[in-house]
Amino acid sequence: MAKTFEELECWKMAIELDAQVYELVMNGKIFYPTSLRDRMLRSVGSIADNIAEGFERGGNKEFIQYLFIAKGSCGELRSQFHRSKRRKLIDEETFTKYYNDCRTVSVKLSNLITHLKKSDFKGNKYV
Repeated sequence: MAKTFEELECWKMAIELDAQVYELVMNGKIFYPTSLRDRMLRSVGSIADNIAEGFERGGNKEFIQYLFIAKGSCGELRSQFHRSKRRKLIDEETFTKYYNDCRTVSVKLSNLITHLKKSDFKGNKYV
């Protein structure tokens, strides 16, 4: 198991997705209405932040709970990309790229949840 959340593959992917979405919505590549832009930035930030917070709590049950929250935020971001495509704020290629990136992070989170549920290790705070 990782010693820090920064070592987790799902966190690395989430923080990279955060940087890419920030670039997309803030640097003039695509015009987004302020409310949708802000929601997307909150959603994408929530993914990495919840992975980190859950890890730092030191117990697998809490970590799993926060991983599910991160997974939910990932789904929320995917939905926001669907809305962006339907509103013609992004093209099909951009949608597909970010949809696939969100799905990949979501799968990584699911795999980590499954691993933690099967593990006999209860977390660092129980050692």
